Amino acid sequence: MSTTNTDDDTQQPDESQTNTTASASAHVLEFDLGENRYCVDIGYVAEIVNTDELTPIPNTPAHVEGVMDLRGETTKIVNLRTIFGEDDADELGSRIIVFKRKRGSTDRIGWLADEVHQVRQLETDAVDTSVEGDGIAGIVRQDDEFVLWIDPTAVRV
Repeated sequence: MSTTNTDDDTQQPDESQTNTTASASAHVLEFDLGENRYCVDIGYVAEIVNTDELTPIPNTPAHVEGVMDLRGETTKIVNLRTIFGEDDADELGSRIIVFKRKRGSTDRIGWLADEVHQVRQLETDAVDTSVEGDGIAGIVRQDDEFVLWIDPTAVRV
């Protein structure tokens, strides 16, 4: 007696029928500056800390708020509101996002932020890169608002 193996019993999914158009994605950290929401690739973020006492440095550009001791390292803290021309509030942001200047680098810098939100996954094909601006890598529509994606290596600090 012979048995016949039909295609129905052992049929494997045809690769042409599976979804092979997986879009690229990135994990981004969202934060607020003034009235706007921004995001940055989480790969650049070293840590998030509360604003501590800053030591001002004379004769530095207006966007440099000073330095602080962060685990034994002197870390320059900059005010992105000044860099991006946001309304300059009297109070500094309450959070500092500490960045590695480049992926894999040990050089660090801190950005003041008004509020830090969640890390979320972002489909990179949803980023509109047609917008030009210093440090702005693109714009993402999120619900009824826009989120400005920052490239930290392109922000002149």
